[in-house]
Amino acid sequence: MTAFLIEATIFLLAAVIAVPLAVRFGLGSVLGYLLAGVIIGPVLGLVGTDVEELQHFAEFGVVMMLFLIGLELEPRALWDMRDRLLGLGGLQIGLTMAAITGGCILLGFAWPVSLAIGMIMALSSTAIVLQTLNEKRLMQTPGGRSAFSVLLTQDIAVIPMLAFMPLLALSILPHAPEAQSPASGLAGITAAPDGSVQLAPGGTDGHGHDDHSATAVMHLLDQLPGWGLTLVTIAAIAAIILGGHYLTRPVFRFIHAARMREMNTAVALLFVTGVASLMLIVDLSPALGTFLAGVVLANSEYRHELEADIAPFKGLLLGLFFLTVGAGINFGVLFGDPVLLISLTLGLMLIKGVILLGLAILFKIRGRDRWLFTLGLAQAGEFGFVLISFAVGTHVLPAELSQTLLLVVALSMLLTPLLFIVYDQVSARMEEASGPQQPHDEIDEQQPIIIAGIGRFGQVVNRMVQMTGMKTTVLDHDLEMIELMRRFGFKGFFGDPTRPELLHAAGLDKARVLVVALDDREAGLRLVQYARRMRPDLHIVARARDRVHVYELYAAGANDIVRETFDSSLRAARYVLENMGMSEFDAADAEHTFFRMDRKAMRDLAVLWKPGVPVTENTAYVTRAKELNRDLETALVSTLDEGKAVTGYSDRFATLESETAMKQSRKPTA
Repeated sequence: MTAFLIEATIFLLAAVIAVPLAVRFGLGSVLGYLLAGVIIGPVLGLVGTDVEELQHFAEFGVVMMLFLIGLELEPRALWDMRDRLLGLGGLQIGLTMAAITGGCILLGFAWPVSLAIGMIMALSSTAIVLQTLNEKRLMQTPGGRSAFSVLLTQDIAVIPMLAFMPLLALSILPHAPEAQSPASGLAGITAAPDGSVQLAPGGTDGHGHDDHSATAVMHLLDQLPGWGLTLVTIAAIAAIILGGHYLTRPVFRFIHAARMREMNTAVALLFVTGVASLMLIVDLSPALGTFLAGVVLANSEYRHELEADIAPFKGLLLGLFFLTVGAGINFGVLFGDPVLLISLTLGLMLIKGVILLGLAILFKIRGRDRWLFTLGLAQAGEFGFVLISFAVGTHVLPAELSQTLLLVVALSMLLTPLLFIVYDQVSARMEEASGPQQPHDEIDEQQPIIIAGIGRFGQVVNRMVQMTGMKTTVLDHDLEMIELMRRFGFKGFFGDPTRPELLHAAGLDKARVLVVALDDREAGLRLVQYARRMRPDLHIVARARDRVHVYELYAAGANDIVRETFDSSLRAARYVLENMGMSEFDAADAEHTFFRMDRKAMRDLAVLWKPGVPVTENTAYVTRAKELNRDLETALVSTLDEGKAVTGYSDRFATLESETAMKQSRKPTA
């Protein structure tokens, strides 16, 4: 027990330290887990490299991940995306598998082993790519959407790959010597002396579980004829579909009646473990069963609750899986022939990059989006670790070869941040050439009000201003949004509002008010700076995301700065006060007081704000913020006291106020 707790502490401590650091430096959580495993395993030797038993336990995180993927894939949504999924994604997987399989056969591998390697290396890193696309705000670009389609296809393709892997094992076992690497070897890989296939240690079956589990049931199934086993398998799949459709609702209603949160979590885990166990009993992939169950429940009203209950366990177990992968990597293989390992990694990325570039051209992905699509998906992915582990467990790949493949996958993922840096450089050089796929509109009118950005914020501003009879000139670089406006009778012009020539064509020289409502934070700052430089007398109203953005816009020259959620938050707070017994007049007065004091505080703090210095490290800023917060509290209390003298509160609010005062009186004084 002591050894287990110590090892668990080491794993958790490594993850808690390494993963946040990796995310901060832009490497992503998956690489953080891998690096943490490498540090506590091969580097420091705090845990042994033979972590296979723990890895089998952690593989359940993969099962949960596939269940959650299934929950996100509604059948109708999949059907709507069929062209991209089957076309772009299907071709990427098929062509990459064919190229890598053919290359492995030329190197002397048996065709089942070559096909397994092709499947493993055809996948890309969903975790790294999606996280990077979101961080760089590239998800909604054509290149980002195309990359997402391919990643989604790959995630779905993992299921048939896992199901197909045992069939490859049937092709290998009668010809075990051919399953080994060629005599020359790769990075220290050699065939066993007797020519047999090297199996993973640990005394487990093809699924990485104890051979003696469910012995009685397995023995009974072994006695069935072929047609009987087929019927049992079909019955198991039917049970998952029908049970997920008809039984989950009454079960969840029954559990909800107990009003115990832990029971909701328990039934969610029971559902996943039950489906996985059923799949193992009929000798199918548990990942396949849980994915199918997730798709069945995708339209269920309990979908989000299931996701919330399962996600923490999935995250921890999946992180543990990547930790064990990193701890189990044999760096002796890398140091034995580093040139060959790096060459294999770069060769893999080159093959995938060429195929991706060809598909980008075929599907008319242009400019910067083409390079984003090509460079973003050129690595191997985290599902490669899953497939390698599964392939070793099912005797498709020898253990020695798996070490080389693990290193190639890990190295390609480690190089991914560098590829995105390359994309940033290419994008900067192609900025003019890769602009919109359609030329900017010719602006044929100039109005006194220019609105740059017509998203959810700019739309409301534009509608209210136009309803008063005033005219606006609307600019946005999102063609779909402009066309949507036109369908509803609102005129707008397509073009990048930050381009000087377009801004002047829209009437910057004569306009009285400029509204900056762009989603892109940096673009909004550039626009404010340019407009203020060209027109010192222009009144600029700018949208801000947070306090720091307010200070940046203030320094850039904006006159009125609106935090996009501030007013709605004040209104919500007023509703809270009203429903706690305060009169509408007093709640509105408190709202106005808070608005006035916060506005004054923002002006005071803007003077102390220093660009590039986090506000938490700005001593003068923090000190003044504390003083202003006390002033705000005093002003609100004064407002409430005045309202109490005039209107009073209900008994319910008075009771709450009394309880709060009692709690305050128990606090020690400074």
